[in-house]
Amino acid sequence: MDTLAICPACSGLNRVLLERHDPKCGRCKAPLPVHEGVASLTAKTLPLLVQQSTRPVVVDFWAPWCGPCVSFAPTFLKAAKATAGRLVLAKLDTQAEPSAGAAFQIQSIPTLLVFKDGTEVFRTSGAMPLPHLLNTLSRWG
Repeated sequence: MDTLAICPACSGLNRVLLERHDPKCGRCKAPLPVHEGVASLTAKTLPLLVQQSTRPVVVDFWAPWCGPCVSFAPTFLKAAKATAGRLVLAKLDTQAEPSAGAAFQIQSIPTLLVFKDGTEVFRTSGAMPLPHLLNTLSRWG
């Protein structure tokens, strides 16, 4: 199974096998910010992934100080493994990247946005159990 990730160094789109523990960009060989099938995004790489992805992209807007965000993280990782090859799951730290949170009008965290063909198609806030998350994501992949 695989996912997609944007290289933070050269902005290239990469297919990343989930079993790779040290994924590197196919173009420039820079390390890719992917952990257990979940890509870490920045204000720069988020729009690139959304526009270039051939699969729907699910972005978890979160922050390290947010208790519900931290408790939801293992559920999001399980969902990434369950939907690998069909969806791209990614996280964006709104504390580290406040401009991205503002650009997407994130009012509370965690907030999940689903993008398909470069357009936001779904938004929900709050942590949810794995069965509910998988049921919600089944609409797109």
